Amino acid sequence: MATMVHAAPSSTAARGPRLDGHLHPAGRWIFLAVLIGALGYAGASIIADTAEVGETLATGVFMFLGLALLIALGFEFVNGFHDTANAVATVIYTHAMPAPLAVVWSGFFNFLGVLFSSGAVAYSIITLLPVELILHIGSAGGFAMIFALLLAAVLWNLATWYVGLPNSSSHALIGSILGVGLANQLLSNTGGTSGVDWHQAEKVLSALMVSPLIGFGGALLLLLVMKRFLRDPKLYRAPDVGAPPPKGIRATLILTCTAVSFAHGSNDGQKGMGLIMLILIGCAPTAYALNRTVPESATPAFVQQARAAQAIFARQPGPEPTSIDAARATVTQGLANRLIDTPAVYGALSSLSRDVGDRLESYGSLGKVPAAATPNLRGDMYLVLDASKMVVASEGAKGRFTAQEIEGIKGYGNALEQGTRYIPLWVKVTVAIALGLGTMVGWRRIVVTVGERIGKTHLTYGMGMAAELMTAATILLAERFAMPVSTTHILSSGVAGASVANGAGLQWRTIRNMALAWVMTLPAAMLLAGTLYWLLLTVLRTTMG
Repeated sequence: MATMVHAAPSSTAARGPRLDGHLHPAGRWIFLAVLIGALGYAGASIIADTAEVGETLATGVFMFLGLALLIALGFEFVNGFHDTANAVATVIYTHAMPAPLAVVWSGFFNFLGVLFSSGAVAYSIITLLPVELILHIGSAGGFAMIFALLLAAVLWNLATWYVGLPNSSSHALIGSILGVGLANQLLSNTGGTSGVDWHQAEKVLSALMVSPLIGFGGALLLLLVMKRFLRDPKLYRAPDVGAPPPKGIRATLILTCTAVSFAHGSNDGQKGMGLIMLILIGCAPTAYALNRTVPESATPAFVQQARAAQAIFARQPGPEPTSIDAARATVTQGLANRLIDTPAVYGALSSLSRDVGDRLESYGSLGKVPAAATPNLRGDMYLVLDASKMVVASEGAKGRFTAQEIEGIKGYGNALEQGTRYIPLWVKVTVAIALGLGTMVGWRRIVVTVGERIGKTHLTYGMGMAAELMTAATILLAERFAMPVSTTHILSSGVAGASVANGAGLQWRTIRNMALAWVMTLPAAMLLAGTLYWLLLTVLRTTMG
């Protein structure tokens, strides 16, 4: 990294912002109070939720749950100071905001982004995990999976942060998930590719690969368009030393920083939410495996959709299994092998759909499902939901079902999703606080790399606007389609694209190191997570008997 510092031009150092400013001493106490308050709020919420459904957590389970939640929130905290530094780099290096104010501002809008997120990205990440571990999340394998992928992602994030490389938390987490899936496959001696949903992995990795290209090309084109129509020379030259931008330019830069911060929270915050829900389902299934807030009035419609779907599946050739256990095994195997479009699976889906509808009708609502019945009902709903999604997306299935039948399966899937894939408010709030607080610490290393070591000249107002506008637009669009993307990759690429459009060269040593970190993240995170999974699985199986 020392060579990278010397590579920065002297003009950058002369015009660079002050990064050594500090908040008022009271800020540290406020920070600590908010942190302790968030952890207390999480603990109190778990106690209240479990008490409401009559679920009692043993002391050991509660401590285990607390440790898992701390690691998950730690991932979001590290994500905050690792990724969100990208959002503030442009306003700091254009003197639009002083560094301490910028990071607090960004942290607040990260907080809001998480709160207003849809939750769709959270479950697009979870679908990458092996089916058998999701269905038995409270087993030794399930807990080993959660700890391994979280620890691997955090360790890789800290390593790249330490050397000042803008690396993607999303990339690290997805690599960790793939590593756990492959390790689980090898350890269970299963053939094929059942350890990883490669179809979903392809979609996720495609988004991670394409989004930086969009950031680079979009920022480059946007700055060229700005040069064509916005002729103010102040936009395209280095800012005056220590002087803030003109009011209009300053407002635009702050607005773009705000948009990137909000977009980052809305996308990246969801990754922690999904993992926290898995932890809660594993440790407190009665309280969190099903969405007990769904009103009782919604039950008749759900039962009707289940029976309609059962009839649709039953019209396909193939007998129903002789038992519900056999139906579960058939659908589980079909999901693991990505072979859903078969008569045996359709017969099993018909059987499971009828059984789910009958059980929910007998209970009256999801809120009244007994503790003993919760894991099985949730597992069956999860199986039918994921299989239904595959049926709808399958080319072969489109020839089997009419458009009306496809819509019926989709409607049933939406009802199943409402009952199993939800995020409690307290989870959103605690993740939002962890991400927001993380933004306020450790940001300097990444800010310096983005602000000084990508282009050969000082970051200009126009470059900052173009890079951040493209970053915010790309992330918000990805969130709309439930695709996890990397703020780091998009914004760093956007700064590079804007540097090229502004006639500035690139510092190829930095670009090379960033590209190397990008290429190495996936295999490194996979290897680290797979190794940790094996170690933790061995320990937990010994401990849990």
